[in-house]
Amino acid sequence: MIVVDRLSKREAHARARKILERIGLADKADAYPASLSGGQQQRVGIGRAMAANAEVILFDEPTSALDPQWVEEVLGLMKQLAAEHQTMIVVTHEMQFAREVADRVVFMDEGRIIEQAPPATLFSQPRDERTQRFLKKILAANPA
Repeated sequence: MIVVDRLSKREAHARARKILERIGLADKADAYPASLSGGQQQRVGIGRAMAANAEVILFDEPTSALDPQWVEEVLGLMKQLAAEHQTMIVVTHEMQFAREVADRVVFMDEGRIIEQAPPATLFSQPRDERTQRFLKKILAANPA
């Protein structure tokens, strides 16, 4: 008998299909990774973390190479995970996403923590000059 993560092969396949449905890729169950778009590959990565029941999922610029449609798809999936209380550490320039989803925002510059606070505080009353400059620049380029 084949066993995957203490599940029978049949149970593992059913779980995988359920996760593919959750990430919106049920129709790609038999597709090769190279045939998937960047956004689809990003969603598969999230699905892998879900399958592993990860306590914490790390994201490093998860939308950096995606077209606008896939940015929204990936951020939407991440918002679902946040609503389910999935712990995530996200490195992002998607300030609106951080403002909406984060419990805590950490601003770093050159590998150093410059400032950290709840989103409402950091976005409305940044203390450090570098944080202020960054937010002014990034929010001017991407108005809410």
